[in-house]
Amino acid sequence: MKRVLDQTLAAAMDTAMCGMMNAMQWRRRHLVCSKVQLEEYLTKCESLSREDYYLRIDPPSLEPVDHWLEWPSPATSGFVENDHLRVKIYPCAKGPAAPTVFILHALMSASDAGYQKLAQWFNDRGWNAAFPHLPFHYSRKPKGYLNGELAVTADLVRNGETLRQCVMELRQLMQWFRLRGCTEFGIIGTSYGGWNAALLSFLEPDLRFLSLIQPIANVETAIWRNPGAVSMRTLLKAQGVRPSDSIRHAHISSPMHGTPLCGSDRVILTAGRFDTVSPPAELHALQKLWPGSKLLTVQQGHFGYAALRATMQEIEPRL
Repeated sequence: MKRVLDQTLAAAMDTAMCGMMNAMQWRRRHLVCSKVQLEEYLTKCESLSREDYYLRIDPPSLEPVDHWLEWPSPATSGFVENDHLRVKIYPCAKGPAAPTVFILHALMSASDAGYQKLAQWFNDRGWNAAFPHLPFHYSRKPKGYLNGELAVTADLVRNGETLRQCVMELRQLMQWFRLRGCTEFGIIGTSYGGWNAALLSFLEPDLRFLSLIQPIANVETAIWRNPGAVSMRTLLKAQGVRPSDSIRHAHISSPMHGTPLCGSDRVILTAGRFDTVSPPAELHALQKLWPGSKLLTVQQGHFGYAALRATMQEIEPRL
């Protein structure tokens, strides 16, 4: 009976949230790439390696102001508000050389209150924490748009460039901490944040743990079968775009097409049993691609708190 109730509640919440996402995408239905635009972009990207695409550029020599770091993004979007990296730093008592965790929030994350508590949890255990505002979110939301609205739309070119901007910024941020004596990192990424975290892990090796909570694991599933992307699919198909087009970008944008440099044994994957956005079957497939990774399964849909609680229990002994 409890399982049926959990599944019913998860389905209701996922349906409501996916409905909202589809409504927002349809509201911005003019934000769709044409077949020609996508073809030009994919042709340009096909010969690029991850290192080429997500260049690591040295960070400015700046100090936090009131625990905030801010500098011009190494990649630009054309939106003034978005084109500045902004990160909240939560220092622990051990100083800048202590290990540091990056907390990467979900798409359209509405509040950072829970992430603040998570940062304090790490501080209490001798870890610094960094909470970046991912592109188009929080302080980086352009005027006239909702929080995170521009991060994922039917403009697949912008989606790819937003991933590129985010990963390049995270590489800069890691280097900023390294220059202050930090030699070890951890990452917690939720949903969209987990997608970015996976891509970062293919480029940077010094991770004590990589925790991906219901990440976007299979980009093709996210575009072409995700219930939260019905409007996106409708708009893309009207432009003549098909799955065989978008998969040409997978070698640099899909977690299914790489392996974490830290080693798979440091990876924690957390799936929601009733998740329709990041289906558990996709995380099972990812675990097989990353032998030695730990897969947790919790009783929830894509939206809920059980996944984070289970993940933190798994992380604590690794600290």
